[in-house]
Amino acid sequence: MKSGGKFSRKDFLKTVLLGGLMLPFLQYCGKKVKSLLLKITGTNHVLGHQLWAKDFPQFSEVIHTQYLVVGGGISGLSACRFFSQHGKEDYLLLEMEDHLGGNSSNGQNKFSKFPLGAHYLPLPNKENTEIIDFLTESGICQGTEENGEPVLDEYQMTFPQQERLFYKNSWQNDIVPQKGISAEVQQELDRFFKMMDGFRQKKDAQGNYWFAIPVHDSSREDEVLGLEKMLFKDWLEEHDFRSEELLWLLDYSCRDDYGLGIDYVSAWAGIHYFAGRKNNWSKKYKDQVFTWPEGNARLTHYFSKYTKDKYLTKNLVFDIKINDKVEVLSFDNVHKKTIKIIADKILLATPQFVNERIFNNRKASSFHYVPWLLTTITLNNDFGGDEELAWDNVIYGSSGLGYIFDQHQNINQIMGEKVITYYKSFSTNDSKKARKKLYAMKEPELKNLVLEDLKKAHPLIEDFILEMQFHKIGHAMIAPTPDQIFGDNTKAAKEPIDGKVFFAHSDLSGISIFEEAFYQGVRTAAQMLQSP
Repeated sequence: MKSGGKFSRKDFLKTVLLGGLMLPFLQYCGKKVKSLLLKITGTNHVLGHQLWAKDFPQFSEVIHTQYLVVGGGISGLSACRFFSQHGKEDYLLLEMEDHLGGNSSNGQNKFSKFPLGAHYLPLPNKENTEIIDFLTESGICQGTEENGEPVLDEYQMTFPQQERLFYKNSWQNDIVPQKGISAEVQQELDRFFKMMDGFRQKKDAQGNYWFAIPVHDSSREDEVLGLEKMLFKDWLEEHDFRSEELLWLLDYSCRDDYGLGIDYVSAWAGIHYFAGRKNNWSKKYKDQVFTWPEGNARLTHYFSKYTKDKYLTKNLVFDIKINDKVEVLSFDNVHKKTIKIIADKILLATPQFVNERIFNNRKASSFHYVPWLLTTITLNNDFGGDEELAWDNVIYGSSGLGYIFDQHQNINQIMGEKVITYYKSFSTNDSKKARKKLYAMKEPELKNLVLEDLKKAHPLIEDFILEMQFHKIGHAMIAPTPDQIFGDNTKAAKEPIDGKVFFAHSDLSGISIFEEAFYQGVRTAAQMLQSP
């Protein structure tokens, strides 16, 4: 989900969507379903927690490779792509889960695919040429017009209606509160966005953006770094931003991208949410995003040709020794055996809380990971009545982040059931406690948690539900708390070991978005090839 903005509509897409409005209005059925299927999925934290004990068998197989990549998320996948594109085909990828993609994964039922994590990609900045090359290779970008405007596949972008907000007991377009706000609130909103426009273009004397993507390319001037040492809420108070509507919007935005709200993230991160994206690649589509029913798992699929016959899933790396080469021990959870992999160099595309279990002298206490709950809900087709579901549906004042309509881009009339995915991050000063609570919650408690929130906008939603799938992610994303992005602990965690062990993960950027994970993999893979 994303914070708002207006967008252009193609005539064809208008015709398709407006044609659907000619259908008879649907009415709520008013009859409660007789059965409701509840089930829980999640990341394999049980296998991951075996790193604490390291009670694994002796190795019974040895594999040799030039480059070993550990972690099959976007960082690991982009590193494999980089190796292949630079003529290095002797690499192997290990992943603990039973699939690749990390937070860019998906599920599927008989009605729709649905995301199990990240679900969209904003248009990149024109400076992000490596990502633009990837989008071109993937067929998302189909060329460039004479005026420099990219030709984009509109079927992989948001259709109308892109987003809406339930505010003051009715739905409004856009998620910036508009209906019935006071002149003072409007002035404050205008002042804030004008400031963000200034920050979006601001550069230092060396020509570096104050707020760049990837964050590594951002300015390091003292005034910039000072913003990373203070809380966003303190910066807002200092600049006299106090209206309920604006503070809600900013808190929602930070929870949506970072997991934690304005009380916990740095001022630098809070401003970066609005100023990091320059909206300078496309004038025609600048306010739209790329999205798919399965979310960013579609992007994972585009990496697949670089991992064919080059990866092993359900493998947990638990020991690394550095000699002339790097010796890695990995537990194969399928065959219940330990494999030794001998590599020239290794890339750990794994989060720091995993790395500290492999290397006892590495500490991850300064890295704060937020737990998330995703709930995919299958509903009777009558859900929504005569209201058009937007792609992104947000509820003002909600503790959750609203829901996306997974079949948003279906250009055919949806005759079957509707599938939506609800998102909730646990914004708190004690993520460890929240994580334990999330893992302990059973189906009935999760159901009540989600429905209590959704009923604010849909009082009768329970009458339409056929199935709810709860997906728990205990360490879903790094949170950019003060000093997280540019601090000494993060800087130290990035340093290679003996020119043989390298590290790449979005938590080393301090912001968990596709672009950061992508660049972590690309730039670290390049560093590995350049290292003697």
